[in-house]
Amino acid sequence: MDWSSIKPKLWSAAGGAVVLAVIGFTWGGWTAGSKARSMAAEAAEIAVIARLAPICVSQYGQDPNKQQKLKDMKAIDSWNRGDYVGKQGWSTMLGEKAPDSQVSRKCAELLSKMS
Repeated sequence: MDWSSIKPKLWSAAGGAVVLAVIGFTWGGWTAGSKARSMAAEAAEIAVIARLAPICVSQYGQDPNKQQKLKDMKAIDSWNRGDYVGKQGWSTMLGEKAPDSQVSRKCAELLSKMS
């Protein structure tokens, strides 16, 4: 076996593999397994919040003092509205002992758009 003729081909193949990997991860949309798992978990969390927030709004609708509480919520700073919703119990889901802060924030966002 003539190493002097094989060596340049091996270096070319290695260089091509490196270039291919750089292009694939930079522009090709490739992701590592850990990044894909992280992205999937984030997407699932967003989907769950999107499904639970309307339930929170529905629970707000069952509150006998909902109109006054909505006015009170709108009167406080937007970054504190999620805490207010959580304290009212609207974002505490069936079977849970405490409200979810992200559901509370999304619910407050939805309620803020109500008149």
